[in-house]
Amino acid sequence: MRTDIVHIGAGELTYEIRNIVNVGEKLQKLGVRVNWENIGDPIAKGEGIPDWMKEIVVEAVRDNATYGYCPTRGILATRQYIAEQVNKLGGAQIDANDIIFFNGLGDAISKVFGFLKRTARVIVPTPSYTTHSSAEAAHAGDRPVTYILDPNHLWYPDIEDIENHIKYNPAVAGILIINPDNPTGAVYPEHILRDIVDIAEKNDLFIICDEVYQNMTYNGTTATPMAKVIGNKVPAICMRGISKEMPWPGSRCGWIEVYNGHRDPMFEKYVNSILNAKMVEVCSTTLPQTVLPKIQTHPRYPTYLAERIKRYERCSNIAYDILKDVKGLHVNRTNGAFYMSAVFLDGLLNHRQTLPIADDSVRKTVEGLVTGPDVAPDKRFVYYLLASTGVCVVPLSSFATDLQGFRITLLEKDEEEFTKIFKTIAESIKQYLRSA
Repeated sequence: MRTDIVHIGAGELTYEIRNIVNVGEKLQKLGVRVNWENIGDPIAKGEGIPDWMKEIVVEAVRDNATYGYCPTRGILATRQYIAEQVNKLGGAQIDANDIIFFNGLGDAISKVFGFLKRTARVIVPTPSYTTHSSAEAAHAGDRPVTYILDPNHLWYPDIEDIENHIKYNPAVAGILIINPDNPTGAVYPEHILRDIVDIAEKNDLFIICDEVYQNMTYNGTTATPMAKVIGNKVPAICMRGISKEMPWPGSRCGWIEVYNGHRDPMFEKYVNSILNAKMVEVCSTTLPQTVLPKIQTHPRYPTYLAERIKRYERCSNIAYDILKDVKGLHVNRTNGAFYMSAVFLDGLLNHRQTLPIADDSVRKTVEGLVTGPDVAPDKRFVYYLLASTGVCVVPLSSFATDLQGFRITLLEKDEEEFTKIFKTIAESIKQYLRSA
């Protein structure tokens, strides 16, 4: 074209979690039976929605109001309900106008990062959930600024690394926290959150906190809400949603809670720009907002959620027990959400390693995909694992990190099949590392 129409940050928008589906589907056509362990969709992995929850939705569908627009910020009664839950924590105090609904957190993330001044950076964790790191990098047209999650310290944030990045990079305006974390499954102790809030206060920064897995913790851990620790110290945006907890990913229903939104005039103007962007779209989907309080306050909801969490806890321990003794692999027990990240020790992966692939057409397809020095070593492993065993995981290097490894979900409901998948991964790693 006579004029360049490509946004400067377009190259930073990547999402290997779904990109690898294209590879898996290609191999499926060649006869490979694929176990999709790449994406956090409980419904796709067979989780059933209880009848009582469906009845609430059915009743709402009969109401003509659920077919119309709602206020731009979201349904008032639902926002009031959420604000009451936040205020019960005794920390930051908000009202209904401090809440804005979006069509899923992907929509919220796009606008929260997209309406920052291009030169203003938000430091994100590494490894980092791709939607956050890609959106932040795309808005700036540059690689993300990252702080370390330390695999040798239960994937906790490296506080000194955060401080140093902020000290030597005056463009940093905010800090992103994902707690419980995706992709690592870590749950941060309260003192770490307080340390990060203190850093933000000291350096006049704001905080973005993704808490979509807030109520999904186990193995004796609890995720402290940011609202509880932030008080009135610094401005913050907290992201929540129903896609994982209910779970209803197809609803595309998420929201932000703005803490201390009037504390800083510049931050207040920034939040208003996000609201105005939503106003241009008119509003978010009405139906899931309508039923959210009714589902969460239903007497059977706590038991339903507890049963799901108990299964994730069981799976996290099965997975950890299988992978923890694999030579050359470092893993931590998952304590929140439903993901596990495993890291290969430095220098163990190379571009000569392979796994046996019986079908020539499948083998040639994979060889074509992993040819070239630009293919990350862990991506090569993931593709060979997929072609050889049918197990589809995501290379860890696609989560804005130099670490080599993979992320896998804990969503398989059949415990026997789940155990088989992880034993297959363990044996494949041993075989792969021996191959060259």
